[in-house]
Amino acid sequence: MADKLQQNAIVSNQKRSASDEHDHRDDFKHHLIWEDPAAALADIRHEFGEHGGVNMSIEASATFTVMDPETLSRMFAGELGPDRDFFIYSRHFNPTVLNLGRLMAALEGTEAAYCTSSGMSAIASVMLQLCSSGDHVVASRSLYGGTHALLTHFLPRTSNITTSFVDIRDFDMINEAIVKGKTKVLYFESISNPTLTVSNIPELCRIAHDKGVTVVVDNTFAPMVLSPARLGADVVVHSISKYISGGADVIAGAVCGPASLVNSMMDLRQGALMLLGPTMNAKVAFELSERLPHLGLRMKEHCDRALIFATRMMNLGLKVIYPGLENHPDNALLKSMANKNYGYGGILCLDMGTEERANRLMNVLQNCTQFGFMAVSLGYYETLMSCSGSSTSSEMNNQEKELAGISPGLIRMSVGYNGTMEQKWSQLEKALSEMQ
Repeated sequence: MADKLQQNAIVSNQKRSASDEHDHRDDFKHHLIWEDPAAALADIRHEFGEHGGVNMSIEASATFTVMDPETLSRMFAGELGPDRDFFIYSRHFNPTVLNLGRLMAALEGTEAAYCTSSGMSAIASVMLQLCSSGDHVVASRSLYGGTHALLTHFLPRTSNITTSFVDIRDFDMINEAIVKGKTKVLYFESISNPTLTVSNIPELCRIAHDKGVTVVVDNTFAPMVLSPARLGADVVVHSISKYISGGADVIAGAVCGPASLVNSMMDLRQGALMLLGPTMNAKVAFELSERLPHLGLRMKEHCDRALIFATRMMNLGLKVIYPGLENHPDNALLKSMANKNYGYGGILCLDMGTEERANRLMNVLQNCTQFGFMAVSLGYYETLMSCSGSSTSSEMNNQEKELAGISPGLIRMSVGYNGTMEQKWSQLEKALSEMQ
């Protein structure tokens, strides 16, 4: 009974009373018809404010009161829950955070979603929920450095969960790495950080599902552009701090997947989210809920500019990596999977050969021509640049970087949309002239 009520709480996009017999899980089937993530977001019921405001109210309470003691015991027994507007404690469910979760589920086309305090907390919680001591993970060689460190060092030491790293393009290697009965998760990024390898999500899901393995995809680099769950993935994780936030001012994450998984992660005795407590602040959830409606517009501009920059850089003879270019090995694959009209991602890489040359160029771009900022992260309205090997992938040793395809001079650029296109291109050209 508790599982059923909790599932309704996560999935439902309507408030309902105890006497309401309509099961709003049926509404979810309606939302799934939208292939365009912007349409799916717009189809979700709008949450109005307490006094009729067009924006929802922020429920900043850590704990919630009841009118009689019997209600409290029924809530802890699972008989009454958020689906009927009964809340216990904000580490469990908070109305504002719950609403953001519904929006994230709509965005990714999943049955449920739960928002967390960071992207890494979302990833770690999922892995700890899906894997037990002695279990095995197969993961892409090319991953964000923090995720690589979690799988390489932390989980083996603390939980006896081991990982085999593979070339995510090599299906034979992946098949061989999966150990039947032991491998629980196939983990990869939809577009890899920082090498911009595009994962063949449908085929990888087929391989994993044939062997009973759960597929977890990090879609941080490609919200709106790719919808991994619609392509077969079981779980989609995000660092909402990046594109979804867009302001480089909050840290947040999300787990999107089946209601059964989210319920298990919220279990009072065995749930990774419940017991590890990576709780999102309600004020952060409100901020993010207000930004999601224009995520599609922002992503289109990020992607359009990234394609223009990458094309012009390539025409100058620079070694540029961008999956929207015809010469990228995954260009046709990305086109076959991508949602229409959102482009091919807002990240490009420029390989300057050596770290010294990469640092020189970034220094000129920031301090002389004002093209962008030397900073990690992505999705900001200004262009952000970092030399991946010595920054966001620094957790990897030299051999691991080489296997992942991360050269010492690889500059990752998160292309912003501030200023005019020609203004920013002129700044980039001036910096390249300075380098010569």
